[in-house]
Amino acid sequence: MIWRDALNIGDRKPAVAGKFYPADVNELEQTIKELFSQAKEKITNNVRGIISPHAGYVFSGIVAASAYNQLDENKKYENIFLIGTSHHTYLKGASIYAGGDYIMPFGKIKVNRDIALELIEKYDFFTFDPKAHLYEHSLEVQLPFLYYKLKQSFQIIPIIIGTYNVDTIRKIARALEPYFNEDNLFVVSTDFSHYPPYDKAIEIDKITAEAIISKNPDKFLQTIEENKKRGIPNLATSICGWSATLTLIYLAQKDDNLKFKPILYRNSGDSVYGDHYQVVGYYAIVLDEEKKQSNEFKLTEEDKKTLLNIARKTLENYIKHGQSPDFDESNFSDNIKRELGAFVTLKIDGKLRGCIGRFMPSQPLWQVVRDMTIAAATEDPRFKPVSPKEIDKINIEISVLTPLRRINSIDEVIPGKHGIYVRYGINSGTLLPQVATENNWNAKEFVGYCCKYKAGLDFDCWKYAELYVYEAIVFDEEEFISR
Repeated sequence: MIWRDALNIGDRKPAVAGKFYPADVNELEQTIKELFSQAKEKITNNVRGIISPHAGYVFSGIVAASAYNQLDENKKYENIFLIGTSHHTYLKGASIYAGGDYIMPFGKIKVNRDIALELIEKYDFFTFDPKAHLYEHSLEVQLPFLYYKLKQSFQIIPIIIGTYNVDTIRKIARALEPYFNEDNLFVVSTDFSHYPPYDKAIEIDKITAEAIISKNPDKFLQTIEENKKRGIPNLATSICGWSATLTLIYLAQKDDNLKFKPILYRNSGDSVYGDHYQVVGYYAIVLDEEKKQSNEFKLTEEDKKTLLNIARKTLENYIKHGQSPDFDESNFSDNIKRELGAFVTLKIDGKLRGCIGRFMPSQPLWQVVRDMTIAAATEDPRFKPVSPKEIDKINIEISVLTPLRRINSIDEVIPGKHGIYVRYGINSGTLLPQVATENNWNAKEFVGYCCKYKAGLDFDCWKYAELYVYEAIVFDEEEFISR
């Protein structure tokens, strides 16, 4: 069925009412009320995401209620993105329900079809396949908890991921980034280990939860692979909704204020209906925003304009007359008088024309930008010196670097946020943060390319070399011209 034809399918009816939860509205309300009375108390401040189980309520209901109990019941969410991993249907990407609303025993839950259709129209990895939703329980079982807890009305975007391709999951996360803000809540539906013995479930689920809490997608994926090799009896999976969980990790990884917090763990063996021989694990984990006062270095818009003006005047004067112009620093801000490293990148029609920088200068930032502009135009060994006729075609980009920070593991590198500096003996090299984003590299690829092609070392030199990370404040002339 072509997804456009499926739009007339109408509202989605309950698939597991009377099985996973009571179908009678009064019994359901009483069940949910009882589960919340046993739930873990609220220990969070500003929840941006939830990881909640999706088993029958007699097994995982208290854990799920503990996750939702962390919400501010009076907060008005514009949308709630419900994300699950398909139990029934393989897809090249993900299916977003766009045929109508969700019918539940207590009434309709509105689907924001405008956002659903916008995402489907814009990205080829999103579609609407009714088969992925009609019998899928993972999203449906979350709705009674949301309905009971939130005092404000809400609408949902139901997403079922049916792919095992990590690159596609990364693209799904990027497509959802514009909606990942304080106005929206993201709910991931997943159980943890399936069918190991009780004690082994506790052990393996703790390891998996720690990988999620690290907020490192590579570590999370590596942990799943390592769990398969542990030889645990009857272990079918260590987390069934790994693709949905990975999506939330990708969304959260670049924001230092966002922290995953474990709320409650149990498994089916803790229920009077379960045994200890083959269990399923359940974790309530929330993504909480801890807003802190930041002491990090920042540039004002005026600072950026000043530095770009210095670079432009230097480029023009040096290429045309062989000398840099004089600058009166008495009017410069304290920000650009600080001793900070910077890279200057020259581009023509989006293509690199020169790039040179300095990490640990003993001179003010504005002087570093001046000197690196000259170096990028005349000393980059990959290019001939810039000619006078090229000056007007060049777009200048400046990357101001924060101080280097030594790290002990590649797991600490966040691609897209961190630049990497590798040093071993007399060999060293660096790659700016934006290089990882431009090439869609994970942490291992990012550091490996720096090792091999910048430092002249082995691809896996992180095993023995010194590693440093830094961040970059990046801006260019086109950015200001377009405003």
